[in-house]
Amino acid sequence: MFLDSTNFDRTEGEARECVLDDRETQAELAHANRVATIGFLAASIVHEMKQPIAAMVTNAQAALRWLDRPAPDVDEIRHALSRIVRDGARAGALVGRTRDLAKKRPRRSDPVEINAAIREAIELIRTEAATNGVSVQTEFVEALPPIQGDRVELQQVLLNLIINAIEAMSGMSEGRRELFVSTGKTEAGDVLVSVRDTGPGLAPGVQEDLFEAFHTTKPNGLGLGLSICRSIVEQHGGRLWASANAPCGAVFQFTLPSTSHSASFR
Repeated sequence: MFLDSTNFDRTEGEARECVLDDRETQAELAHANRVATIGFLAASIVHEMKQPIAAMVTNAQAALRWLDRPAPDVDEIRHALSRIVRDGARAGALVGRTRDLAKKRPRRSDPVEINAAIREAIELIRTEAATNGVSVQTEFVEALPPIQGDRVELQQVLLNLIINAIEAMSGMSEGRRELFVSTGKTEAGDVLVSVRDTGPGLAPGVQEDLFEAFHTTKPNGLGLGLSICRSIVEQHGGRLWASANAPCGAVFQFTLPSTSHSASFR
């Protein structure tokens, strides 16, 4: 039987667009993407958890030693207990951020301090970056107006862009491996977030297809990560794009309207 391949390609493309146009399906895909991100970062998250837990054990042992002395030093004990509280809060915050990424929940619309949200996201990837020999640097414009939106979804965008950059640089046999995350404001007053790397950069002509659903340059990739990122940013009233980084690598940037003149959050 003869099949018209042109019609088949068009039908397949239309089907894919319909899938991504459906809000419920989009939410399912975004959640699946977050869970996959946690899986990718599992070793990093465990490593980050070990540090505050080890510090709590060390301080608890120190406090017990001070208590066992004939004349317990209350000040030293108080300091040790304060450090335990601090490290316990750090571990709890890390668990909370991981749980938020994994949890299936309706989209929220809250004021979001973008710099704080980015710092939390970077905490989750520092070990992964170090393992791959990537130096992470940040430059934030302070006192940026808050964003109206979903903090977890915005962190999902950041994590996807950062992980892509780390993966791109991990295959390099030579050259600097640097990741630079910055925030600022556009002339229109929107918040601007940039993720720059010193990797191999974007292949010629690929920029047009980067954010298309099911387009991927990875051997085992599904091609949904950047498409989901673009959808999230656009639903927040912003725009996401990519360009070449000078002198090498790629830069992904997105804008978000601040609460002072944000569009209705979809």
